Amino acid sequence: MVGVRFDNGERVIERWDEAFKAVSAEPRRQLLVSLLDAEPTDSVPLPEAAINPNVPVEPERLRTELFHAHLPMLARLEFVEWERDPLRASRGPRFEEVAVVFESLHAMSDQVPDSLVIGCQRLEAERQDVHSDG
Repeated sequence: MVGVRFDNGERVIERWDEAFKAVSAEPRRQLLVSLLDAEPTDSVPLPEAAINPNVPVEPERLRTELFHAHLPMLARLEFVEWERDPLRASRGPRFEEVAVVFESLHAMSDQVPDSLVIGCQRLEAERQDVHSDG
C-alpha cells in the first residue's frame, strides 16, 4: 500500500507541476482562458486568442512563439490540440487539469490580492460580478 501511495503521490506532484508550468507564460494563460470561455468542442483562432488585450504584442512574433514553443509544450502535456493552417487550438484530453487553476481563481476573485487583479480584465470582471451580485 505504501508503494501505491508513493507512486500516486509522485504522479499528482508531476501533474500539478505541469499545470503550473503551463500557466507560467502569459500567451499560454490567455490561450487557456480563451479555451475556457469557448464551448468545449470549439477551437479558437491564433494568435488572437493568446493576446492579452491590455498588453498587445506584435501578432507575427506571437504566432512564431506559439508555433515553436507554447503550442508544442501545451500539446505535449495534452492540455491543447492545435492545427497549423489555419493556426487554431482546442481543448486537449487533459484540459480540465489546467482549467481548474483558472476556475478556482475566478471563483475566488474577491479574495485575490489587488496586485494580481488590477490590469487583468478577466479577474476585474469576475470581481465586479461578485460585487454587483452581493
